[in-house]
Amino acid sequence: MSNKKGSRRIVVSQMKKVSLAILLVGLSTQLQAIELLSGFGGEAGFGELAMLPNDDDSSNALNLPFGINFFGQDFSRFFINNNGNISFLSPLESYTPIAFPVASQPMIAPYWADVDTRAGQAPDPVGSNRVYVASPTADSVVVTWHNVGYFPAQNDKQNNFQLVLQKTPGTMNGSFSAEFRYDRLQWTTGSASGGVNGLGGTPAQAGYDAGNNVNYEVLPGSFSNEVLNLVNLSNVSTATPGLWRFSFNNGALPGQTAENAFLPVVVDGTYQFEFNVQLNQRVFVDPLVAVGYDYEVSGGNQFTSVLLPLLAADTDGYAIYALGDMTPGGLLGTVAGGTVFHFATPLSGFTVAGIDTAAMLDPANTTAFVTGLTFLNAGVVQMSQTPITTLVAQVPEPSSYAMLLCGLAGLLAMRRKMRA
Repeated sequence: MSNKKGSRRIVVSQMKKVSLAILLVGLSTQLQAIELLSGFGGEAGFGELAMLPNDDDSSNALNLPFGINFFGQDFSRFFINNNGNISFLSPLESYTPIAFPVASQPMIAPYWADVDTRAGQAPDPVGSNRVYVASPTADSVVVTWHNVGYFPAQNDKQNNFQLVLQKTPGTMNGSFSAEFRYDRLQWTTGSASGGVNGLGGTPAQAGYDAGNNVNYEVLPGSFSNEVLNLVNLSNVSTATPGLWRFSFNNGALPGQTAENAFLPVVVDGTYQFEFNVQLNQRVFVDPLVAVGYDYEVSGGNQFTSVLLPLLAADTDGYAIYALGDMTPGGLLGTVAGGTVFHFATPLSGFTVAGIDTAAMLDPANTTAFVTGLTFLNAGVVQMSQTPITTLVAQVPEPSSYAMLLCGLAGLLAMRRKMRA
């Protein structure tokens, strides 16, 4: 790998590459991505320049308008790094992304790659290929990498993305959210990271890292060309491609509490998760809801217990089966909501049934059904959760038969798709 200006290298301890091959749509098809926030003044509407055109530079230390608690560490200032991330302890000029966790460098990285803003702006509008910062309110900070190019001073392909830090309303304990907004992603790699015409080599990484070698999250497609597909994916809603949101509430880490559960990426009707766990640590995941679910973990890990939510409409609790075997012989037991169910032996998969349709859970509500899980082994977990949709048997009124038949046909079609 070629060197650029004798760039500093950050020290890495227990480095582990987290890869994930999850796609919602093909790279050749880009959905209507989320728009970037703007209207903050400045030449492009994104606020003031964070730094002059450069390669691998950083801003001065900037004051946050509100204090944040990031993985138990309190910060009141941050650095904007040209290469698609912010850091809290010191500037970071590393242009080739290093797999999280990165020792002693707490950071939030919507798109860590070799950004180079030295290329001219023509024929792009004035203000393109620049990095901006704004604080539109006392409770928010917006950093925008606007139509930025890649090393060495190339702007034939452009990335347009944004990081939004937002104080959690009504809190004084450092709770906040980090939002990634991707409007356009066309390149992954600078030539000093092995790229050719902006692709190949060591592609970008997206996510966040506590800098403690324990807590971090890596977004799907990082370190592959599939990272371009972040513009088509979302952990918020399938209706908001390009929008990713992470909450850090009262010092609690994402996945640590039911109020701050990991959100999934939806792939062909299945909810996909990847996260890091420690022994005996319960992790909460928050998929959309149906009337049952198949849970399955890959990579050799296994489930040891499950904690399902207590719903007002559920009076009989949940039935837990061996994966895909909803027969009396496959029944592992029943459990009430709010009570931990321990598996007699660790399992790589199981099925939960009995979510009462009377609960009227909204499929678009991502906080409707939060599940707590424990695992046999520590380390990175890759798991899926596939919804099961069924129709509760009942005797309808005569006037309801036509509607019932139409609904049954739709549900059967959906089930075939989801369980394919």
